[in-house]
Amino acid sequence: MSRQTPTTTGPEAVASQTEPVADAYRREAAEVADLLGVAPATGLATDDVQRRTDTWGANELAEPVRRPQWLRLLDQFRNWLIGMLLVAAVVAGIIGDIKDAFVIAVVLTVNAILGYLQERRAERSLEALRQMLVPTARVRRDGEVLVVPARELVPGDVVLLEAGDRVPADGRLVVAASVEAAEAALTGESQPVAKTTAPSPADGAEAVPVAERTGMLFMNTALTRGRAEVIVTATGMRTEVGAIAEALRTGGEPPSPLAVQMDSLGRRLALVSGIAVAAYALVALVRGEDLADLALRAVALAVAAIPEGLPAVLALTLALGVHRMAHRGTIVKRLASVEALGSATVICSDKTGTLTLNEMTARALWTAGRVYEVTGEGYDTVGTVRSTDGDNTTQLHDALRPFVLCNDARLTPDGIIGDPTEAALLVLAAKTGLDTEAQRLRSPRDGEVPFDPAAKYMATFHTDADGSTRIHAKGAVDVLLDRCTHLLTDQGPAPLTAERRREADDAARRMGRQGLRVLGAATAVTDQPHPDDVTGLTLTAIAGIADPPRPQARDAVALARAAGVTVKMVTGDHADTATAIARELGITGEVVTGAELARMSEHDLAARIEDIGVFARVAPEHKVTIVRALSEGGHIVAMTGDGVNDAAALRAAHIGVAMGITGTDVAKEAADMVLTDDDFSTIVRAVREGRSIYDNIVTFVRFQLSTNIGAILTLLVTVLAGLPAPLSAIQLLWVNIIMDGPPAMALGVDPPRGNVMHRPPRSPDERILNTRRLTDIARSGAVMATGTVAVFAAARQLTDAATAATMAFTTFVLFQLFNALVARSEDDPVLGRYQLHNRTLWISLAAVLVLQAVAVQAPFAQGVFDTVPLGAAQWAICLATASTVVLTEHAWRAGRAWLSRAARAQRPPRG
Repeated sequence: MSRQTPTTTGPEAVASQTEPVADAYRREAAEVADLLGVAPATGLATDDVQRRTDTWGANELAEPVRRPQWLRLLDQFRNWLIGMLLVAAVVAGIIGDIKDAFVIAVVLTVNAILGYLQERRAERSLEALRQMLVPTARVRRDGEVLVVPARELVPGDVVLLEAGDRVPADGRLVVAASVEAAEAALTGESQPVAKTTAPSPADGAEAVPVAERTGMLFMNTALTRGRAEVIVTATGMRTEVGAIAEALRTGGEPPSPLAVQMDSLGRRLALVSGIAVAAYALVALVRGEDLADLALRAVALAVAAIPEGLPAVLALTLALGVHRMAHRGTIVKRLASVEALGSATVICSDKTGTLTLNEMTARALWTAGRVYEVTGEGYDTVGTVRSTDGDNTTQLHDALRPFVLCNDARLTPDGIIGDPTEAALLVLAAKTGLDTEAQRLRSPRDGEVPFDPAAKYMATFHTDADGSTRIHAKGAVDVLLDRCTHLLTDQGPAPLTAERRREADDAARRMGRQGLRVLGAATAVTDQPHPDDVTGLTLTAIAGIADPPRPQARDAVALARAAGVTVKMVTGDHADTATAIARELGITGEVVTGAELARMSEHDLAARIEDIGVFARVAPEHKVTIVRALSEGGHIVAMTGDGVNDAAALRAAHIGVAMGITGTDVAKEAADMVLTDDDFSTIVRAVREGRSIYDNIVTFVRFQLSTNIGAILTLLVTVLAGLPAPLSAIQLLWVNIIMDGPPAMALGVDPPRGNVMHRPPRSPDERILNTRRLTDIARSGAVMATGTVAVFAAARQLTDAATAATMAFTTFVLFQLFNALVARSEDDPVLGRYQLHNRTLWISLAAVLVLQAVAVQAPFAQGVFDTVPLGAAQWAICLATASTVVLTEHAWRAGRAWLSRAARAQRPPRG
């Protein structure tokens, strides 16, 4: 967002500007106040507020650009396959098949309604953003403190905030008393950020990342500590959250790979159907057939050539996949995204709360020259504190007592209250057996030096039994060491020599290199009740704290890699922290910060992005840039996230995946999927489900189109051979019903194959009907047509015309039963053991066999289908002929496998 900076002062100057102060974070608070024409001590005048409201507008997010509802509904019919099916419905009605026409029309209507409802997700995303806005705010106007609706805030308003308050607009701090703000939802920063009134240093004109603007507070973040006064610098759509809302409002959503594939398939089927019908009609005309019969059979052929059951089976396959995923922790909001995730080549994952627990945990401890390993995760006190040199529990309690008493957090059965880092220190102490609440009752606090981001430490005062004052402190290790005279050792406190200080410094640096946040603990006894200067301390311990990886995340990353899916970490956290977590999880590649990313051109990013494994300190716009760069490079991108800052990228990705527990409403609405367990491994399971669904779609398309080709070739061959048509219009429609019925549905729910996660993702450019599949489909269709025509021609020589036609009809239907087995795989032996893994398919095949027997043998059905009863020998001939499609395909695959092995055997060995 480009913003102008005012160059004059006063209310009139503000009213003349077209943008608020964009670079307030660079300027002193007094300068910002001057630019906005406000005195922080008194606030804005009431009459000035209205003028600014007229200039800047209300502090709310803009409504989305709305497309007329009727156009949205019509958009759902704008693809080739849907158009063909509309034609099929009309054709079915023309030939009198009202039922078929009605079914097709219902399927298309339902699909259109579902698509229409999905397109409203962007509006719901913005609505969720608006719902997050705080309803009221405390402001200072005319020298008085008032409570006003948050939407009435204007640039220049002085807002008063305390710990626990949510920030109502972007603002420059003018008062910051021990202020820390939780900005994870906006920046991805896992730890609360210390805020000051000092301007953020900047080099030249380069913008400072939002996460490093320590003199600013931002809309929809929250104060976790302290008291603040801010001058509002931006409201509504001009805030950082507003920039995200604008991206959601105007950003596009890429089509799913399945949608692209279906459109391509529709064009190909339209071409094949048109050529087949035209060829049949031309040959029939040359032969002089009756125009009425020709028209009826041509229309029936057109209906048979169009897979009108495809949308229904596709919807069923996706819906059943969605149902299975819901039981495994994934709520799918858009059906096509299930399959799209199966074709993902890259997963861009947020760190905080996605790959990690979003619970600060002490991972390491150093005291008295010993390094301790801390086990356990999050705020659960179950865990151990172990040292290879042996443990001294009493000394550990003495070392950790400052962390307990110089601490404002609380552990409760329902979770933590207070700062996450302080809570982690309490959990650390509890793991050693120290009763934190008992310690606080035994040593109540008499006074304190509050934490100050500039001083980088906090101290509390407690009265001992002898009347002396005990000081407990925690803070940055280097700051505490400057105030220490002693260091805790195995023999008790010892003078802090240069060597001992170097030992403590080395321990802190080692933890820092591991990506841990390092805090020191110190204590002292003094005769002064509330000393002004906290000195003469004894350093007792150094703790390393981090947000740990989820236990299942490492295995999930490894499984994704085995499946050919690259995992990239995209986080607003520090580079060192992100690198350490990535190393633990097995995520490899370069580490690039948001500042480095901003300096890259599109060409540079495209050239490097494949080798980058971690993006750290990134802003929301950087996440969208990363997603688009990967998409333009041919990747199918899945983006995970939980914060407001992730929403635009979730929508820009092919598959947006939000966290259900820690995720904001904005992220959930912008995403295609929501993980109810916030577990990264659930995404990898969803990839497996998506791949299985695509395999089933391919299976169904192979099954149905080979039948289409068989029907077309059967009619063409018979008319070229001078034979009457072996299949009537009603028989062709019966075959069509069988193709779209139980066997097709059963193929759509085939269980996943064992190798589904041991092969690379399919290419985004791969077509469902590639050359090999077209060849396989044509081969099966040719076998079916040859067998049907052969039975028809031979039976005409041996029996009457009605019996021959019935045998041809029965043979073609039985071909579909065997063809269902052929279509289930492309490379495995047709008669492999996997054929036993789909009980539903065998039940459906048995049902079709019974229905065909009824159509042939039952007197009430013979008049409908133009059939006559067949004897056992005739049924056996039909069955044996139909089985040739399995035998032919089995022989073909065996030959292909033999040739492949022979070719590999003839290759010279490497090296």
